[in-house]
Amino acid sequence: MQHSGATGSRGCVLCPLLGVLFFQGVYIVLSLEIKADAHVQGYVGESIKLKCTFKSSSSITDKLTIDWTYRPPSSSRTESIFHYQSFQYPTTSGTFRDRISWVGDVYKGDASISIKNPTIKDNGTFSCAVKNPPDVHHNIPVTELTVTERGFGTMLSSVALLSILVFIPSAVVVVLLLVRMARKSAGLKKRSKSGYKKSSIEVSDDTDQEEENDCMMKLCVRCAECLDSDYEETY
Repeated sequence: MQHSGATGSRGCVLCPLLGVLFFQGVYIVLSLEIKADAHVQGYVGESIKLKCTFKSSSSITDKLTIDWTYRPPSSSRTESIFHYQSFQYPTTSGTFRDRISWVGDVYKGDASISIKNPTIKDNGTFSCAVKNPPDVHHNIPVTELTVTERGFGTMLSSVALLSILVFIPSAVVVVLLLVRMARKSAGLKKRSKSGYKKSSIEVSDDTDQEEENDCMMKLCVRCAECLDSDYEETY
């Protein structure tokens, strides 16, 4: 569907919302729609997924192509980093050599890729272009990628999570053990003051109880050793 006329020179504000492309004085209804995240936040050394999805009015064939390009900040130079047509063709040169992986599925309308071992130098603008002949007219969404170092706040959150998982269970065990020992001690003092003499069965029970307390103490010591080991690995 095409429309042209005097209004073409003035542009069309609602065209992007209606799926219409203005090209050389002609309005072209888009048969292929592409979506991508406008902004993506990543961290140095941690794989980053650049999501791109598309909808086509035509069936997927081996003529479908996907092209990802990269433009550094404050530059007009673009670099091809990934091409797909039946097979995956990540770039074999440049900044992203051996670091681009295909994580999409064209039959599900997914054209996403992943960047391995990202660095701050990877910051910039990424574009996702899809063509599925005869659907070739489409918008070209861009994604602004920002890669940063993980800050102290993130590390602190990890330490807090470790504390919750280790400290709290250990503290509960210690408190229960202390309460039990205190009750046991109070009971022995009371019996001692009243001149009560234990039977052979009670003596046997006390011995078993002491062995159980020893096991609990060993468990607490082991928990403390694990905690110390975890903190050494964290730092």
